[in-house]
Formats: sequence, C-alpha cells, structure tokens
Amino acid sequence: MSDLTKYIQLIKSGEVVAFPTETVYGLGADAWNPSAIQKVFEVKGRPSDNPLIVHISNSKQVADFALEIPDSATKLMETFWPGPLSLVLKKKPEVLDAVTAGLDTVAIRMPDHPLALDFISQTGPLVAPSANTSGKPSPTKATHVQQDFGKDFPVIDGEATKIGLESTVVDLTQPIPAILRPGSISRKQIEEDLGTEVEESFFHHTEKPRSPGQKYSHYKPNAGVRWLKENEQPENPSSLYLLISERESGSNIINYNEDLNKLAAELYDRFRQADHESFKEVVLERFEDYNSEIASALLNRINKSIL
Repeated sequence: MSDLTKYIQLIKSGEVVAFPTETVYGLGADAWNPSAIQKVFEVKGRPSDNPLIVHISNSKQVADFALEIPDSATKLMETFWPGPLSLVLKKKPEVLDAVTAGLDTVAIRMPDHPLALDFISQTGPLVAPSANTSGKPSPTKATHVQQDFGKDFPVIDGEATKIGLESTVVDLTQPIPAILRPGSISRKQIEEDLGTEVEESFFHHTEKPRSPGQKYSHYKPNAGVRWLKENEQPENPSSLYLLISERESGSNIINYNEDLNKLAAELYDRFRQADHESFKEVVLERFEDYNSEIASALLNRINKSIL
C-alpha cells in the first residue's frame, strides 16, 4: 500500500493530485475548495461548462451534497457502490457552482479501489475528472498521467486500472432515470435493479452538458481512429489494428479474441501506444454482434474518438 501522507497534505493545502480508481486515474481536488477546483480546470485545459463528479468514500457523504436522496438512488448505491456508477441528484445550495457548472444537480460516486477509498477517507470528498489533458485519452496507468503533465506531477501509482472506461452516469432527477454516459454498468443492469425503464440520453454534442462526456469530442489520440471496413485485411504497417474475431496477431495487430472487457481495459493504453510508436491510425474491428455489458460504453468512447 502506498504511503499517502504527502498526497493528503497536498490536497489539504489546495493542490491537485492524480490517483487511481477502478475506471481511470482521476485528477483529485478538494470538493469544497474553489481555488483547488480552479486548478483542476487549468491543469486539464477543461472547459468550465463541463461538470465534475464528486468522489466520496462513504455513502453517508451523499447527504452533504444532495438536496434529496430518492429511493432509486439508495437502491443503486446498495447494489453498485463502491463501483463505476455516478448518480446525478439535485444539489444542495452550498455545493460550489464550479463543481456543477452552474447546474442545479451534482454527480456523485464512490470508487471501487482500495487506494482511492483510503485516500478520500483521509482528505474528504474530491472532485476527480480523468487525469489527462482535456480531450485526450483518459489515463489508465500512472505513466499516462506523467506523459500529459510531466514526470514530477504528483500521482499515486495504483498500477493499471481494472475497467479502463469512465463510470456510468445516471440522472435520477427526471421522471424516468436516464443514462447520460454509458459505462461498465449497463442499462440492463440498472433497469433490473430499479425494476423500471431507463432511458439512454448520451449524444455526441449537447449545448449544456449534465454529465462529463456529453458535449465535446473526447478520448482522441493524435493518430486517426476508424472502423475496419468490410472485407478489409489488416495489412497496413502504419496502422495499429485492434481486432475482436480470431485472426493472426502481429507486431501491429492486437487480437482480443472476443474479450470486450479486455479491449475496454486496454483501449486508452492502445491509443497512447499508437502515438508513442508513431502509427498513423488505430483501426478497430466492429463488435456490435458480441453480447457484453460493456459494449455500449466501448462504442460510445470509440465513436467520440472518431469525431
């Protein structure tokens, strides 16, 4: 277990620290410190109208931020927390506008990572967008954070993240719950847990985003990203191929053998590999026909990287 003392002191002194979660590395700052939150936006180059997610270590802390906690929220917390699920709830007046981008709602989650939970339990709730330059692939390793922000940037190394895609975001302030960003917890799982219909409301662009990942193109490497064409063979040496069906692998051909969870865990790392090794493009084999809870989230991230 890492010694967190110096990182805790940095947070308490109003600085930002990158830390691991089960999804991606987050860029943490005190959720009640306006100047610290401003540093998050400055470090990332993040647009100020893009709301942040508050990360907590105990479900009781939801009441510090949420004006009301509906039964649906309690049910989802009991089933999926700690875990890759962010809940959008009506916010209390004292929640900082910098956190919510001026919205009357706040997104909250409790990450499923021992280092993250230990860290947050000692710092208090943190805002924690992905610890990368805005628009670039999210970091799934400590080295990714340092690639973007420099080798001396404070980052708690928790090795590679388990899931590799950002959390599912569910808006519970509407009459029908709505998924604002897909993640590894699927619409089907949420509907089964709530016993009710759930909408999908994630789009490429929206003028006033209620969740990270809604408005802007995201997750893009410098290399181009596209889908493998029908009957196309993976033969271009300047392309990095990420394939799903069983085909021969090679130095620039990564075969995932129908394992979409592994592809999700490695997607952003492969995007960064493409840039590091100067590939001109990343070419992905389509996988719509494969039955996987994470397929919708993967499609969302890949399509946003193509924009």
